[in-house]
Amino acid sequence: MKLNLLSCDAQRPDRRAIANCIVAISSNISESLSNELTGILLEGDAVEIEIEDKDTASALRALRKLDIDYEIIE
Repeated sequence: MKLNLLSCDAQRPDRRAIANCIVAISSNISESLSNELTGILLEGDAVEIEIEDKDTASALRALRKLDIDYEIIE
């Protein structure tokens, strides 16, 4: 499943927690790429990631906990 991470609405976003979440839920993103994508997301640009279908519910829950808005692409 592909997700488009749109924005982070947290008052004080935890950059490290977001990067760790992206690594944990994505199927093929390294830590360094995750840090870069986190920076892009926090600057206000959308980021596309792919997650495994079996982990969908827990991945979406983790994103909601971090106040990350997302849309499901496919």
